[in-house]
Amino acid sequence: MKKLKNYVIQDTRHIAPFNQPARELNVLNKPLWLAQRDALAPYCEPEIAVQALSDILPAANETLIYRDNLYFDPEYIRAFITQARKLGVPCRAAFKPEDKALMTYAVPLARRVQHVYKHGADGRVVRDGRGREEIDHYEFDLWYYPRGYDPSVTVAPLYIETGWEEVGFYSVPDYMSDRGDLVHYVTQRSIISIENWVHVFFANVPLGIFSLGKRFENRIIPIKGKVRNPEYSNFTLLSVLLRALIEQKHVLECSALVHVGKNTRIDPSAVIHGPAWIGSDCTIGPGVVIQNCYIGDRVNIDQGAQLMLSVVGDNCFLPFRAALYLTVLMEHCIVAQNTCLQMCVVGRGSFIGAGSTFTDFNLLPKAIEVEAIDGKREKVGQKVLGSCVGNNCRIGSGMVVYPARMIESDTVLFAKPDRRILRKNISFEESDHHGLRGEIAALHRQKFPRAVERQDEASFLEEWE
Repeated sequence: MKKLKNYVIQDTRHIAPFNQPARELNVLNKPLWLAQRDALAPYCEPEIAVQALSDILPAANETLIYRDNLYFDPEYIRAFITQARKLGVPCRAAFKPEDKALMTYAVPLARRVQHVYKHGADGRVVRDGRGREEIDHYEFDLWYYPRGYDPSVTVAPLYIETGWEEVGFYSVPDYMSDRGDLVHYVTQRSIISIENWVHVFFANVPLGIFSLGKRFENRIIPIKGKVRNPEYSNFTLLSVLLRALIEQKHVLECSALVHVGKNTRIDPSAVIHGPAWIGSDCTIGPGVVIQNCYIGDRVNIDQGAQLMLSVVGDNCFLPFRAALYLTVLMEHCIVAQNTCLQMCVVGRGSFIGAGSTFTDFNLLPKAIEVEAIDGKREKVGQKVLGSCVGNNCRIGSGMVVYPARMIESDTVLFAKPDRRILRKNISFEESDHHGLRGEIAALHRQKFPRAVERQDEASFLEEWE
């Protein structure tokens, strides 16, 4: 079948605290732009970058258009293109409020997800009993045009079922029950507009490795509830059991569930439960425990480290007894010994000192809020949530970081008696290296300035060239 013409609308807004646009941030160890390209490769021609819909030239070609801050997995884009072609009319990716997964992960903090309200027979917006406008559906910046982009035609919403399921997070004692159940929503097909560091977390963990694991689970479990699972495969289940028997391993540890790259060395005492993906040229030390993780190439994990449901980028180093729980590390990071990160995101090239703890739970039942891309603080609907460290940061030993805080890229924080606990967001201007002598401060280069600073620098260069 002929491939679609492919336009990508560039979103240049910087995501705090990384000071990079969404397309440069990692999802499952790929920059977002590369994840998009790989997912679309079977269906689309190479993308053509534009600044807005109005920049797209009229053409008769079958066309796909999307914004470059949008993450979609191959399963979602396959379903979207297949159903759109069957309809044969211009359409836009949409979902109903009944989709709990996207309502939980894609709506909070998002400004590019369009709300479409219900209208009555008189054309007015329908309101509920409290006077609030009722939402009919939500739309993503993902369009399909069977005969080329035409702004004059009506675009129909195309509802793609994510196949979400509610799964238990972990059991909680009675004193936490007032915050509601701690659950995740796992999808068969994932999509999210990345406009905040929290969306990076969602794309990698509940909509990323959770979904990968769930899809595999559905192929080997014949019954779901009291209904036969339509995705169940006798061949897949038998091949997994046979592989475990031949290798004389527990089913969760056999090579059908634990994918290991070339030249990776794993100590015999390490415990690895799948589904798990480990890249090439890695070293896994004695006593390491890895459960349902996605690990890149050239990663070194030392003795006694524990990783659960986490994503670790290329060239990372975790010394002994480091711990990651539902955490995302981008490439070239070091998380030093006895450090614990829970539900966090760490940008590329950052160092976190020994004995630091990133907490994820407010002791008092206060709703967790995060700063959105427009500067407004907003509740994210999460009962527990860790923090975010930008790119090229250096965090000293023994720090305690409160939930949902941000540390901006290029920041250095020394371990000092008067600041061991981080209660607020930390900007680059508050970095400790600014207080040092000039020749010492210059040793730490700022690699990820804010967008405004980059624009000022560009205009200065143009003026003097």
